[in-house]
Amino acid sequence: MRNYRYLFGPVPSRRLGRSLGVDLTPYKTCSHDCVFCQLGRTTNKTIDREEYVPAEAVLEELGEWLKRDGKAEYVTLSGSGEPTLHSRFGKVFRFVRENGPIKTVLLTNGSLFHLPEVRNAASQAHIVKVTLSAWDQASYGWVNRPHPDLDFEKLVGGIKAFRDQFKGELWIEVFLVAGMNSMTSDVAKIAALVDHLEPDRVHLNTAVRPPAEDFVGPLSRERMVSLCNLFHTMPEVIAEYKVKACLGMEANQEKIMCMLRRRPCTAEEIAGTFGMHFNEISKYLGNLMRGGKIHTEHECGSCYYVAAIKDRKAS
Repeated sequence: MRNYRYLFGPVPSRRLGRSLGVDLTPYKTCSHDCVFCQLGRTTNKTIDREEYVPAEAVLEELGEWLKRDGKAEYVTLSGSGEPTLHSRFGKVFRFVRENGPIKTVLLTNGSLFHLPEVRNAASQAHIVKVTLSAWDQASYGWVNRPHPDLDFEKLVGGIKAFRDQFKGELWIEVFLVAGMNSMTSDVAKIAALVDHLEPDRVHLNTAVRPPAEDFVGPLSRERMVSLCNLFHTMPEVIAEYKVKACLGMEANQEKIMCMLRRRPCTAEEIAGTFGMHFNEISKYLGNLMRGGKIHTEHECGSCYYVAAIKDRKAS
């Protein structure tokens, strides 16, 4: 079985079924540095659109995967940063459309939708999911920590312009952080913006996976459910408070635990050891943290995962 450089999965998704991930940017190349990001802090905050990875190499891997496997409900542009930073991301959507029935998804922060070329490329997807977790420039600054040249009103205007031209499904995810954007009055302001954008679906999420910053805390499911009635389009609470275990998950979690019993590791080190993507690793780490088996410690700007004392034993 080939190890791909730009593809990961397919991974099971509660909302997307079996989804093949496509990673178009180097690790944490993003226009935001969200406090809640499961991949950690942004190391390259930029709004420069470039061909960060060779598009032809990505298409070659996709072509090979379609011939060898090709079993997935969706091909999703997500990965290690903001996919619309890649200057040719639309070419991936065209390639998938021309080579089979699999639908395509774009996961984006929407920060570049004020650019017509980005909106046009994104319009080729079947589903576009945008994250919106603020209501003005100040809240945008402390929750998403955007590139200094980004403006919140321009961001919302760009998403609205995209909604007006997009023929597919627009989903909006609202990520809520305890004590930052979770007061009822704050969520009501976000909900008003979301309603203005007329999405097909709304998702509410919170920090059930390890976030970029220690101070980020999750909301309870009960609190999340209580906020749903603020939205015109009734949201779905998508935070995975309990992950249904399967044999594959249990095996992978035990491998990670064996590694952490020997020494603390960063998510990047764990992903590299097991040949898995950061998005996959974060699910296992979140499950282990909720079970009290591991915790995080920060040192020299890096986040290390450490086995709980009761779970340390000779390996």
